[in-house]
Amino acid sequence: MVIAADRRQARVVFRYIVGLLEECSMLLGLVERRTAETIDLTTGVTIEVHTASFRSTRGYTIAAAVCDEIAFWRSDQAANPDAEILGALRPGMATIPGSLLLCISSPYSKKGELWRSFQKYYGKEDPAVLVWKGSSQEMNPTLPDRVVRQALERDASAARAEYLAEFRSDLETYISTEQVQRLVVPGRHELPPVEGVCYRAFTDPSGGRGDSFTLAIGHLEGETAVLDQLRERRSPFSPKAVVTDFAETLRRYRLSEVTGDRYSAEWVAAEFGAAGISYRASSKPKSQLYSELLPVLNTGQVELLDNMSLVGQLSGLERRALASGRESIDHPPGSRDDLSNALAGFVYCSQKAARNELIFITPDELVGRDRNRRQENQRDLFQESLDIRGL
Repeated sequence: MVIAADRRQARVVFRYIVGLLEECSMLLGLVERRTAETIDLTTGVTIEVHTASFRSTRGYTIAAAVCDEIAFWRSDQAANPDAEILGALRPGMATIPGSLLLCISSPYSKKGELWRSFQKYYGKEDPAVLVWKGSSQEMNPTLPDRVVRQALERDASAARAEYLAEFRSDLETYISTEQVQRLVVPGRHELPPVEGVCYRAFTDPSGGRGDSFTLAIGHLEGETAVLDQLRERRSPFSPKAVVTDFAETLRRYRLSEVTGDRYSAEWVAAEFGAAGISYRASSKPKSQLYSELLPVLNTGQVELLDNMSLVGQLSGLERRALASGRESIDHPPGSRDDLSNALAGFVYCSQKAARNELIFITPDELVGRDRNRRQENQRDLFQESLDIRGL
């Protein structure tokens, strides 16, 4: 198997294999049939392109697997796709003596199977595992010094990972998978609207290409934010049709307005307005929404739906130190955060509304509060007079 994040990337390694076969007449004679992603050999072995999925890699008998750029494998269906996929491959290799699992990657953050293997095996004698670390110029001496030097000047942390094979020290995990899973209510995929409950909603719009269009609806129970509904439409789609669909969902929860990020705010506001929903652009950027969400997650003040994509996106977020001294929170390269962004926005809107509850009171409530305050003051004065008289 040749495995990468997607089939196009896997074909890069596949072409190297094709080149080796074509350059050696003895090996070329073993080729029985070849397609764009498959080579059948006369020995009964098939060389085949696969994508990084723990489901589609199961059930094979495997003589060798080449896992390309394993540090960058991402999946909405698994919180730890690299561990899940390697776990699916190993049983298929167990019956083949001398079977080989070869993982190739530039290093990235200090997490995942590549980092764990580096920590455990690098520089240590082990009959079963070899970790080989080399810079780009050690692996390819034709790479000019100028390229590496200019990259280091632009972004030292990124360049040291890309060209010097060093794990990045400026990246930290936002929240662990285990912490997120503890917040999930098993088997709860959505909650229907309930009379008397005040709901809030946040949407992460998309133009229909690349990113998903998402919507999160929920309510507060005491200080706990409860996620009731989480909708996602993956590209390609008609943005107008999605807005119409989401507007109907918002009305089911008695909502006439929704908050969202500033993505094409005028277009989004116009479309929701045409569907009878008022759209408000959030004053907080995505990274700041994540900053405010983190303490809520850490203290367990949120109930999440049983949605594997949401769990994977939240646990995949990264905290990155910027040169300015500030911190950025975002998804890693090749990943998504559309669902987690909608969740963070909903939690922020709910907490903001809760903090402002005491500001919006009726005139009768205001009179009642003044009367109660006067009565309390009179009781305090009476008690003081009794104390003075020694009674």
